[in-house]
Amino acid sequence: MEKVNQIRLYSGECYECVDRVEAGEVCVILGLSRSYAGMTLGDCAREEHAIIEPVLSYEVIPPEGCAPHVLLSYMRQLEEEDPTLRVTWQERARQVHVHLMGPVQTEVLQQQLKKRYGILVTFGAGKVRYKETIRGAVEGVGHFEPLRHYAEAHILIEELPQGSGMEYAMDCPPDVLDLNWQRLIYTHLAERTHRGVLTGSPLTDVRLTVVSGKAHKKHTEGGDFRQATYRAVRQGLRKAQSVLLEPYYRVRIEMPQQALGRVMTDMSRMYGKFDAPILENETAVLQGIAPVALMRDYGAVLAQVTGGLGQMTLALEGYFPCHNQDEVVAEIAYDPDKDLRNTCDSVFCGHGAGYLVPWYEVEDKMHMPMASYLYEKKQEASMDQVIAAAKARAEAMRQGQPQGYDGYGGLESDLEEIFVREFGEIKRRLPGAEKRVIDADKKDRMQEAREAYQKAHARDKKVAIRKKYLLVDGYNVIFAWKELDEIAKTSIDGARGRLLDIMCNYQGHVGQEVIVVFDAYRVRGHVEEVVDYHNIHVVYTREAETADAYIERTTHDMADKYEVTVATSDRREQMIVIGEGARRFSARDLEKEVERVNREAMEAFKPLE
Repeated sequence: MEKVNQIRLYSGECYECVDRVEAGEVCVILGLSRSYAGMTLGDCAREEHAIIEPVLSYEVIPPEGCAPHVLLSYMRQLEEEDPTLRVTWQERARQVHVHLMGPVQTEVLQQQLKKRYGILVTFGAGKVRYKETIRGAVEGVGHFEPLRHYAEAHILIEELPQGSGMEYAMDCPPDVLDLNWQRLIYTHLAERTHRGVLTGSPLTDVRLTVVSGKAHKKHTEGGDFRQATYRAVRQGLRKAQSVLLEPYYRVRIEMPQQALGRVMTDMSRMYGKFDAPILENETAVLQGIAPVALMRDYGAVLAQVTGGLGQMTLALEGYFPCHNQDEVVAEIAYDPDKDLRNTCDSVFCGHGAGYLVPWYEVEDKMHMPMASYLYEKKQEASMDQVIAAAKARAEAMRQGQPQGYDGYGGLESDLEEIFVREFGEIKRRLPGAEKRVIDADKKDRMQEAREAYQKAHARDKKVAIRKKYLLVDGYNVIFAWKELDEIAKTSIDGARGRLLDIMCNYQGHVGQEVIVVFDAYRVRGHVEEVVDYHNIHVVYTREAETADAYIERTTHDMADKYEVTVATSDRREQMIVIGEGARRFSARDLEKEVERVNREAMEAFKPLE
């Protein structure tokens, strides 16, 4: 909630402060820090205005001497002023991208940046912005259980009609999961843009429904369900039949009649669909839809075919299945299993530590059963009919005629309790009782993923011990240790040197490889630097890359081959590295470990009396 400090009515350079304004007056309001272009103030219903949706993405290339993060700050300012401008930051590639409708907007944006900030940027080749959806319905499971944390979420992902966008719902009994946890999962579903597993494009035309979950009275925290929810959506998408969508233009072409045949041929070649042409005098009008990827450069061709007499009007029609999905997926080469920010796997706890479980094995280890409507559908029946059928099956069982018996026939838990109380427990359940319905292609995808994962991560069984690495977030540890924090108040270089000396001594006792990482992302033009300091390695990150980002990237690359431990008190970073299968120390835990090792070393080398 923010408060308006002043309302001003301007006349030239002079202004008057007033207490209120009437409809139709133009005023200036002071005191709002989170306002944006297009924002509506007041309690009247907001009118929905059609905003052009950009369908092309361009890389913004800064000039020499301009850091990417500086360019990003300029672009963010322009984005606040223009609600149709979409700016994104590609963390791994360290690139700024902007979503536009075409090359004309790039020229306007180039002039704006030059006039306001004095930099002349260039743009990469425009790429089509794809989206993804699924066919059918699938239930995704996400489990997040590192030590002293717990959450499990089940999310139903359903196909919606074309153009529906994203919808969110809750359909979980409160006796299964408390409403406060359900609302939290719902919030996490709606708070981010979910990515598909084909190309990493935004998900659309699906409904995400909270159908089940589990919390722990002591160990569950809000952030645990965030991780479980994201992983559940991704796990479900890996099982589902994904479909790549591409933008289509609504096309209207007016041309001389003699060019109609050539234009219709071009439209067919570009996978366009068009209505019967309208002929009037010597002019022909052709209307239809066609993919943006093929139509965006057709203006020059049309001018050549019609001798400059043709006119083409384009408007976004919507997103439809991609005409060359396999080619696009192969070109983008997105690997969902290596997407650090959108992991498909889950974290379980065993032997006092969290460990990573691949997405295709999560259902074998999950703590809650799949939601009931993904089981075989049973015919609806009244209570009397259900109990009567149960009696008949029990009698057949006693007479040695178990044919067709399928456990308790899908009884709800309360009905099953009535049945057991009246007739006793039937221990024999034939295979197939309450069997989840997973179609053949889902089984094939899970089996293929399991084989590919095992092949890619096959290790020499004779090697029992993996090499150990310790990654230390340098400045995080310095400001968390009292001794080093006191030194840092007078000399940050002295605190760095003291930390490195302590870690050198620690490495000499424990023997594992130690890598200390320091931020250098604010150092203009700095490149990544790795130096050896006695028996440890020291990394100074490159410009625009934090120590957190370096540690997360390195952990992702090393965790499969080595035993990695990360020392940091950053909770977000801890959760990410745990998800990658690494261990984690807080800064305080590392300090205690160093003290323990030093104490044991002193005892070991204590002279005999």
